[in-house]
Amino acid sequence: MKELTLTTPALLFSAISLIMLAYTNRFLAYATVVRSLHDKYLQNKDSVLIKQIKNIKQRLYLTRAMQIFGISSLLLCVVTMFLIYIELNTLANWTFGLALLLLIVSLSVLIVEIQISVKALEHHISDIENN
Repeated sequence: MKELTLTTPALLFSAISLIMLAYTNRFLAYATVVRSLHDKYLQNKDSVLIKQIKNIKQRLYLTRAMQIFGISSLLLCVVTMFLIYIELNTLANWTFGLALLLLIVSLSVLIVEIQISVKALEHHISDIENN
């Protein structure tokens, strides 16, 4: 591997920032859905609403995990830059590698969350198709 420079981890800043913005938007959308489901449930304790609440709860936890892994990746990129600055290059290489792995985990959790979201939407579509 070529020598790691300050530029390499800095390149991930904009990508991770955009990913975190997308994650935050997902989280805010889910918060709106949770409030809506809560109000509907208080009016009518329907079993379908309970399933939707469990589904959205699972998606919220996955979104939180995505955010934690993404933020950890960004943090390790900053640590990598500091380690390069103080010329601890071997440790910087390992830290940057860990940052990349955390970003991979974050994106992998996103794939799982998207699959769950699609299944939830399929349930709504099936209700419409059956009528």
